[in-house]
Amino acid sequence: MGLGQCNPVVGDLEGNAQRILDLAKQGVPQGLQLLITPELSLCGYPPRDLLLEPYFVARAQTVLVQLAQDLPTQVGALVGTILPNPDWWQKGEKPLYNSVAYVQGGRIRQTFHKRLLPNYDVFDEERYFQSGPPNGILRLGGLRLGITICEDLWNDPEFWSGRRYGLDPVADLANRGIDLLINLSASPYTQDKQKLRESLLGHCAKRYQVPLVYVNQVGGNDDLVFDGHSLVLDSSGDLVTRCPGFTEELRVVSLAAGRGWVDKPVPAPLDTPLAELWQALVTGIRDYVHKSGFQQALVGLSGGVDSALVAALATEALGATQVLGVLMPSPHSSSGSVADAQELAGRLGMPTMTLGIEALMAEYEHTLSPVFSHKDLGVTAENIQARIRGNLLMALANQLGCLVLATGNKSELAVGYCTLYGDMCGALAPIADLWKTQVYELCTWRNQQRPAVFPAAILTKAPSAELRPGQTDQDTLPPYSTLDAILHRLLLDHQTPQQIVAAGFEAPTVAQVLTWVARAEFKRRQAAPVLKVSERAFGIGWRFPVAAERSWEIANPD
Repeated sequence: MGLGQCNPVVGDLEGNAQRILDLAKQGVPQGLQLLITPELSLCGYPPRDLLLEPYFVARAQTVLVQLAQDLPTQVGALVGTILPNPDWWQKGEKPLYNSVAYVQGGRIRQTFHKRLLPNYDVFDEERYFQSGPPNGILRLGGLRLGITICEDLWNDPEFWSGRRYGLDPVADLANRGIDLLINLSASPYTQDKQKLRESLLGHCAKRYQVPLVYVNQVGGNDDLVFDGHSLVLDSSGDLVTRCPGFTEELRVVSLAAGRGWVDKPVPAPLDTPLAELWQALVTGIRDYVHKSGFQQALVGLSGGVDSALVAALATEALGATQVLGVLMPSPHSSSGSVADAQELAGRLGMPTMTLGIEALMAEYEHTLSPVFSHKDLGVTAENIQARIRGNLLMALANQLGCLVLATGNKSELAVGYCTLYGDMCGALAPIADLWKTQVYELCTWRNQQRPAVFPAAILTKAPSAELRPGQTDQDTLPPYSTLDAILHRLLLDHQTPQQIVAAGFEAPTVAQVLTWVARAEFKRRQAAPVLKVSERAFGIGWRFPVAAERSWEIANPD
């Protein structure tokens, strides 16, 4: 059998069918008999509201039938797809199933439906799909194969110490007797998730004493990145083989009648957490740009660490010549920052363009002088600078036919230390799920791996937006080590203000941070898509109201 770890494009039914067909043909010389593809591999995951379009649903059925006819006769395939739920209206159910079709010999031989539909964080499958009935067992070559889809395998009450309940599709299949458990997944990447997956999968294989095959999608689709790491476990839960992360691959393995693996390809090792994070961000940028129909990107280079990291990731993702760095110095920009940005671009091999904004700032001041005369503009003037730069970037993007990459980090986005239509502008925010402290950590790691790309000054100077003379971020914010620790406790650990203060943080600082987070919700609602690399990102899974009263959250932190 073959683990078809592929990178589908959402909505590209014909293209995805061709990818599956290519994998099947690739496996023929290796004796491939069963190709296993990821969840919804035919339409791409997540298809979201494409599933509400009748033509798309109908076309998926047509393409599936054609794929069955095109496959090599000696190869059967488990294809992740959508299938209609007959008479759904009369039954008061959803019109579709998240399904697997076993296709072989020119026909759809058997179908299986996902039973557990995730409806948390970025997942909203109950919006579209009906939970399927108990699945049948695929009989193939004298073996009984139990077919599950992604979440179906994540509800083991023993593994979660009783914290999960309800349906357990794996137990249902195991109790009926299976020789092999197969799981088709589209499981998004988050930091350290593969360790959790392998622990869960190993527990499952060992508990039921059956070998397990897990096939996961790779690539970026909008704000989600999929890491692959498809694998095979033996009946003791031990690793037989693992596909590399973030790359397409066909891995062919053979299971003997006695449930033993005839061949055991060498498992690809897991990367270090920072190496894996780097790969995830590079993959997310590359696929977002290319799958959106573009080849090039723009990055505003300030000489700071955030824009430097985005530039380095983008040049690796797209190629150095496909990323234009735009320097937009103001009268407040230091010569050192300009020199640092130029040195960075030289090390990365990326072209640059310099557009000074002093004259534009003066013109804004002149135009607005009847309204703002004799007043200290303060933050207003700072925001005008940021918005001038955003306007220039978008004008270049329109003219050159490329995408702007926003350069803000998660710490800034959390507390609103960013400017709408200014530094927040762009088609994608690649590092907006990284705390500022993580930005430094990732840059330091990158400089240690290969010839250093980040000038030392970028990593050592005080962070500053340079919107006024002598400005630093810490004029407004707590030290980033303190800010990030508070934000982590608040946003990821769901701690109360009292708990955060009890952990050693000053009550006024905690209250201020919570106030900033609450007031910045309107900015986050308008932010560019954020590449999700943590358990809780500012993206489609973050669903706080904008016009809401949240004083209860920040009252009396001590």
